[in-house]
Formats: sequence, structure tokens, C-alpha cells
Amino acid sequence: MTATLTSYALLFLAGALLCNCIPHLTSGLRGEAFPTPFADPPGKGLSSPVLNFLWGAANVSLGIWLLFPLADADPRWGRVAVAVGFVAIGVYLARHFGQVRGSRER
Repeated sequence: MTATLTSYALLFLAGALLCNCIPHLTSGLRGEAFPTPFADPPGKGLSSPVLNFLWGAANVSLGIWLLFPLADADPRWGRVAVAVGFVAIGVYLARHFGQVRGSRER
């Protein structure tokens, strides 16, 4: 089984999308506004709960679809790529939204 670098990059992206879906789905389902790339300014302004739900649903759908390259990758390294993508975007988003929310509370 020969995996390409592309397979691992897609798995990394799948992990990132699956992590990114969480705050958008939860905000949308709780009826809360939350930043999305479609807000003004992008990633800092607030988007409606419905838009957040739809953005979260798109992220989870694409993330699951991108998991299919796992069949082409070594199972251990493929899982590592998904986990690294999940953690990397999680740390980035925690810092980003911590700053965005912190600037609103001042």
C-alpha cells in the first residue's frame, strides 16, 4: 500500500474540518451568533445561528468525505495525519477566537 503525500495532506485537512465544525454546529444549534468567514469582517464579525449551522454542516460533510484517502494511507500514519490536523486547527481557533472574544469584552 503506497500512500502519497497528497493522501496525508487530505487527511490533515479532514481533521481540521472536523475540528472546525464543532464551534459552528454548537453555536448554531444553541441559537448563538458566532464568527464565520462570511461575517464582516471575516472571522471576526458575527454570523447568524443558521449560517453557523450550515457552515458547520458543510465542514463536517467535507471532513468525512476527505477521510476516504485513509484507505490509501498506512492506517497508523493516516490516523496521525487526521489527529494532527484536528489539534493544529483547534489550537489556532482557540487562540484566534480567544482574541476575538477578548476584544469584544473590553
